[in-house]
Amino acid sequence: MQQSDLTKFFECMKAGNVVKGDMLRLFNELSQEAIKITMEINNKYHTPEEIVELFSELTGKKTDESFRLFPPFYTDCGKNITVGKNVFINACCKFQDQGGITIGDGVLIGHNVTLATLNHDEKPSKRQNIYPKPIKIGNNVWIGSNATILAGVTVGDGAIIGANAVVTKDVPQNTIVAGVPAKVIRKVKAS
Repeated sequence: MQQSDLTKFFECMKAGNVVKGDMLRLFNELSQEAIKITMEINNKYHTPEEIVELFSELTGKKTDESFRLFPPFYTDCGKNITVGKNVFINACCKFQDQGGITIGDGVLIGHNVTLATLNHDEKPSKRQNIYPKPIKIGNNVWIGSNATILAGVTVGDGAIIGANAVVTKDVPQNTIVAGVPAKVIRKVKAS
């Protein structure tokens, strides 16, 4: 993919406007590239160093050597993921990252977590319309297994997302949320 197309893609996603026309072609091209790279990650043993290299190729950004990923891992874009240092992603996670996923330093992501940055129009006549909104995960966040974080959510530093939670709203820093939809349970205990 040409850099001009990638720039156009990032601008469109950041604006959060409805995705249509030529942007759908870019979605498809990015998806095909992501499928190719994730198939390589998921279907053959790789050393931790090789995983870092493949993840860098997937995102188009240098991934820190402290990054750890247990395959399989799934994404339908890849290029709109940014990860910090000392990030761990456990097996079977699914990132729908077209709208943008930013993960801070020291983040732990449990098995089978879904991060979904796209939404569809509520009206049946416009249901095919796609709207991107970013997900931002702060530093030192722990996301429990099978949690789902939806488009437009920001998770504050030090927060904990309980297993199986569905996060539809921003999570304040240093809080624990759980449930469907996720609600604040309590503050994180100080050390």
